[in-house]
Amino acid sequence: MTKDLSRRVFLRGTGALAAAGWTATAAGFVLKPTWANAQEGSIKVGIATDITGAIAPSGNANWQTAQLAVKQINDAGGILGRPVELFLEDTASDGAIAVGNVRRLIQENEVAVVLGGVTSAMREAIKGPITERGAKLYIYPQLYEGQECTPHLFATGPTPAQQCDRLIPWLINEKGFKRFALPGANYRWPELLNAHARKVIEANGAEVVMEELFPIDQLEYSALIASLNNEGVDHIFNTIIPPGLQAFTKQLYESGYYERGGQTCVYYDENSVNYVAPRELEGCYSCLDFYHTVSDPFSQQLLADYNAMFPGTQFAFAAGTASTGMYRGVKLWEQAVIATNGDLSRDAQSEAMNSAAIANGPGGPAKVVAGTGHVQMNMYIAQSVGGKFEILSAEKDVLPQECLAG
Repeated sequence: MTKDLSRRVFLRGTGALAAAGWTATAAGFVLKPTWANAQEGSIKVGIATDITGAIAPSGNANWQTAQLAVKQINDAGGILGRPVELFLEDTASDGAIAVGNVRRLIQENEVAVVLGGVTSAMREAIKGPITERGAKLYIYPQLYEGQECTPHLFATGPTPAQQCDRLIPWLINEKGFKRFALPGANYRWPELLNAHARKVIEANGAEVVMEELFPIDQLEYSALIASLNNEGVDHIFNTIIPPGLQAFTKQLYESGYYERGGQTCVYYDENSVNYVAPRELEGCYSCLDFYHTVSDPFSQQLLADYNAMFPGTQFAFAAGTASTGMYRGVKLWEQAVIATNGDLSRDAQSEAMNSAAIANGPGGPAKVVAGTGHVQMNMYIAQSVGGKFEILSAEKDVLPQECLAG
């Protein structure tokens, strides 16, 4: 992302925050509730997400989602009669910046819980300062690569088992793809997710023709694309992320690959047009816990409420960019605090999160699988068609298969 573009994103993000009622302070932004509990005060919640940086379109959708979820809580009387107050820090797509800002949430604002982080690299950077040194509960809202079993950390987005274990066999058996390529960015999420994907591909009778990881800011992919064409790859399982994603999809499209081969990116959603041109999304497959085309009444009302709260926003409420995990995380946390009878210590909240459940959420109900720090949820396979994600298959109550005892 160029300095000029980063500046424009910053101004757009901070302008949207001001318009939405947030107040800038020396320590980030604060959104005060419209009513108070004079005796007990508010419950303070920290949001750490990317207002600026390469992942800013995802991060800005996340603080907007948190604001919607908290408004719903406060409009219904708060939690045990106490309103929720939101504090926001910019993680700026930079782990070093994020650590200092997360410390402010904990040390200066004294929040009870921190939600946020989009990339796995960001989660790795901030989880220690939150759960260990900060002694706070941490809720990570994004889909990710699995194997995160840190105590007092709860992952509320999909896992590899929830995505790959249904999507890949479907691609092979229903669509006939047999020769896969696994290009990705060179960090933890692509490395581990691709390893899981390879196992599922090979277990279902297809083959991985090539696999390669690239620097996150890689902008030249001509050698890779030539190899994709020369090796007869018929499906790309893409784990490249911004800012390299934009260059890769543009060059891939211009090579003519889209005319003969398929592509999957498991984080593609309605927010992806902020990263990828519509022509380059067309026909791509994804597997997530929610799309705008999920038809259950609660999901449709939630989407309408988000759009009404942020009219004209370019930052869509979408699953691949962690909005659904953010909403689910806030609402599961609400149930946990109710279960503790207002005990906001890390350990009490963490114990209560182990049995937290919501009957309604984006894409359907959700519950934490006790002892795992992960969430059971509905999953959907979809394809980008004409600017929408058309749902091709759905499965209820899919288990995360992470951090299982033994």
